Amino acid sequence: MAFEDQRTTVYKVDPEHPESESLPTLRTEELLLNMGPQHPSTHGVLKVILELEGERLVKSTPVLGFLHRGVEKLAEDGTYHQFIPHTDRLDYVCAMYNNFAYCRAVEKLLNLQVPDRAEYLRTIVAEVQRIIGHQFWLGTQALDIGAMTVFFYCFRDREILLDWFDELCGARLTTSWYRIGGVERDFTPSLLDKLKKFLDYFPPKIDEYIVFLETNRIWVARTKGVAVVSAEDAVSFGLSGPTLRGSGVDYDLRKYEPYSAYPKCEFSVPVGKNGDTYDRYWIRVMELYESVKIIRQCLEQMQDGPIMADVPSVTLPPKERVFTNLEAMIQQFKLFSQGFNAPPGEIYCGTEAHKGELGFHIVSTGGGKPYRLKIRAPSFIHMGAFDYMSRGYMIADAITLFGTYDIVMGECDR
Repeated sequence: MAFEDQRTTVYKVDPEHPESESLPTLRTEELLLNMGPQHPSTHGVLKVILELEGERLVKSTPVLGFLHRGVEKLAEDGTYHQFIPHTDRLDYVCAMYNNFAYCRAVEKLLNLQVPDRAEYLRTIVAEVQRIIGHQFWLGTQALDIGAMTVFFYCFRDREILLDWFDELCGARLTTSWYRIGGVERDFTPSLLDKLKKFLDYFPPKIDEYIVFLETNRIWVARTKGVAVVSAEDAVSFGLSGPTLRGSGVDYDLRKYEPYSAYPKCEFSVPVGKNGDTYDRYWIRVMELYESVKIIRQCLEQMQDGPIMADVPSVTLPPKERVFTNLEAMIQQFKLFSQGFNAPPGEIYCGTEAHKGELGFHIVSTGGGKPYRLKIRAPSFIHMGAFDYMSRGYMIADAITLFGTYDIVMGECDR
């Protein structure tokens, strides 16, 4: 039965013309419910005003801005290099990918060529971060819907990679390893060995995730056919990443606007058919397998070489560079600390993060800091479709809808 058909029909008689036919009207009892901003299932300080008819959603109005920290404005007050740690705090679940997207945007502004080895290192770490992000999403989404075991399994395996990050750059969550022109440091033999062991260990664990969820009738019932969005509507709302590909739109920036080492790797882009919550889940799980394939290929193809572009006005000097005197070394570090002079111009650079297209729009008037910086955060864009995708579903389905976007409010509010 359609949602509209479930409303109670009553008949109203015009008192001035009692002989007239009864006029059918709809009697509705709507309830206004505030969900959040302090609610464990909103994935952050997000408030949604729900208009309910019974337990069905008539309208859902997101109220954003509770976590606004003015990150875009902060970019105007520091050098390009100084802004890198601020990007960690956008999507703090996947800090490395924020660093990557920002550094790529500045390099595009400068027309800066990054060394091949650095590109391979960046791609490897980006895909490790994608695995971490999808594990976090899968565990919390399963927990929200009622599959607690998957939460523990995902976080158990995620912990291995967080320890790997700790050894790589000294931080587990808010990491700053990417640099404009390259990366901060190379892999050690220990890091390479641990990563190769994880690549052998992880695929069977993905199989376990699937078995746990596919045999859970609660999970299947609450994801299949829920929050359906067509390909046309997904494009109209500006959706991207797994949320877009779940609706059958084959679009991935790693394939169609390739960057870093992705053009040299063979991998597939999973695409859904039905545009429901289940398809968006399935795409993320399939991307875990693809990330393992990409990392393996990068490890096989990567050659020795520099990890930073040798551009004195932009990057710190490589370790192998020997200064002829102390004065030259001091001058180099002064140049770096003051910030380089970017050319006047305006660029936009999009990167395929695990949530979707994460873009940085930079306006430069010259000098060592951006005149204006705007972040295209997929979490913010996806919340624009929340009302449309939730109408007619139950209150409980709103929880699955928060999860299917994989939103993080630090990125959403910026």
